[in-house]
Amino acid sequence: MKQHVVNNSQKDFFNQFFKPALAWLLVAGCIASLASCKKTTDVVAPQTTTSTSDNQTVDSWILANMREVYYWNSTISANPDTTLTPDVFFDSILNKYNATTNPTGDRFSWIENDATTLTAELSGQTTTTGMDYNLYLRASGSTDVIAQVLYVLPGSPAQKAGLKRGDIISKVNGQSLTTTNYSDLLFTGTTFTFGLASVSGSSIVDSNQTVTVTETVFQENPVFLDSVYTIGNKTVGYLVYNQFVPGANGSTANEYDAQVDAVFSSFKAKGVNELVLDLRYNPGGYTSSSANLASLIGKGISSSNLYFREEWNATITPELQKQYGSSFFVTNFLDKAQNIGSSLSRVFVLTTDHTASASELIINGLRPYMTVTTIGTTTYGKNVGSITITDNTGKIKWGMQPIVFKSYNNAGQSDYSTGFTPNVEVEEPINLLPLGDTNEPLLNEALYQISGSTANGRRAAAVRNPLLLMGSSIQRKAGAHSMIRTLKNLKL
Repeated sequence: MKQHVVNNSQKDFFNQFFKPALAWLLVAGCIASLASCKKTTDVVAPQTTTSTSDNQTVDSWILANMREVYYWNSTISANPDTTLTPDVFFDSILNKYNATTNPTGDRFSWIENDATTLTAELSGQTTTTGMDYNLYLRASGSTDVIAQVLYVLPGSPAQKAGLKRGDIISKVNGQSLTTTNYSDLLFTGTTFTFGLASVSGSSIVDSNQTVTVTETVFQENPVFLDSVYTIGNKTVGYLVYNQFVPGANGSTANEYDAQVDAVFSSFKAKGVNELVLDLRYNPGGYTSSSANLASLIGKGISSSNLYFREEWNATITPELQKQYGSSFFVTNFLDKAQNIGSSLSRVFVLTTDHTASASELIINGLRPYMTVTTIGTTTYGKNVGSITITDNTGKIKWGMQPIVFKSYNNAGQSDYSTGFTPNVEVEEPINLLPLGDTNEPLLNEALYQISGSTANGRRAAAVRNPLLLMGSSIQRKAGAHSMIRTLKNLKL
């Protein structure tokens, strides 16, 4: 990660060009809602007491920054209505995506009314029960909903309450989940009594079991699980990595990156010659952590090789070029002693539609250097990033994340806006096995692709999930679908 030290002339430039709005700058992505991209209403509290003059102050701040840095800044109208509430105003000036009329438009820019909370969430610190889940219609044509647990964080309230991957929640606080109430029941309040259900044949059957969980402020460690499997003459390293975060909120030690380094140091010592990288639930994060991980995997790479480059809008590009030179737009690999690329000819990446942004950056960034085989389902499709902008005067509490750049790999490729279609399609079934279990379908398929057999000699049968997916709690996480690049020392 390059250190961008800002001298006086650079400070003058940023004060003049970005206005006094930037207290710090992050290259980031969007947080998606359950349906697609997170709408402003998902994260912004109702503004019931905001005056027109207050709106104009915030909206003018939004507009000044958006005219400079927004990737589609040329589409902003000449005289937008600055009397609107900030969330509505921000939405009104976006170059909105439309599958038919504007397929290359903006699906990801968003705004939030509490920037302080946002910075913590981007580092994995949230108020949470400590689990993520998918939401499904309980049956075809039904309005009933279930939530199925995808993973539970070690040490979290959910884990302490006994919840585990695969558990099915059909009720909250005694009420059955439906298409009209699931959002209020699951995302409002701090203490939840979950009524559990199970799969019986092709049906979901309620049980009498309940589990009560109270949310707490919890720091998620993205390094979820690592294992090594020996299959014939293959030594397979396996890593479940759930978010690209260098360290805990407020930490400068980059302890999570160091933990990833330690995993690969162990892989190297154990002679790992095949790698399965499980990014199925990884919605993105910091590009510095993405570069760190890629640098541990890449074959024949060094700090002289490009990992990815950024394309910004035509207004700001020449100014950034003038102030910082071409290196501003380039992220190279790192020289890592723990790199196992010399022992690899390929890497297998496990994917779902939760695999986004900085995760997709791994796939795209490594492909010019080695074979990357994806197993699972189609990834989310996000090849653009945004910057988080806050007001360093403290007068404006809002934070916004407008899209500001598009990413390209060393081969000039950025053609995954609709996601990466898997090389081998495997869908997660309704009966979920623990992550790391060699019978778990995605891992099992990777082991089969590697050696023609699996650790237990059996290939998992392909079983499709019959339920209709409605969304996921993963898409509500701050940092979801994100590429976050920290520019050091931009305290204005």
